[in-house]
Amino acid sequence: MLFVLDATTGQNGLSQAKVFHETVGLTGIVLTKLDSTAKGGIVFAIEDSLHVPVRFVGVGRSWATAALRPRRFVSALFA
Repeated sequence: MLFVLDATTGQNGLSQAKVFHETVGLTGIVLTKLDSTAKGGIVFAIEDSLHVPVRFVGVGRSWATAALRPRRFVSALFA
């Protein structure tokens, strides 16, 4: 089961994801609004705390999502 999480919610979003994961057993996270927040570190917190992969990220103003490419994401953080 995928959980859709607004990236701008920060640690509150992580708490929500934990409750859902304990209840239904998540298989992945879809992280939206990643481009509108400096809180991109939530990606690492989710994977570290829940051991659930972030499968897709939403960026921009369209309904389109993209598969998360971890190496590209980390490179962009240090660019």
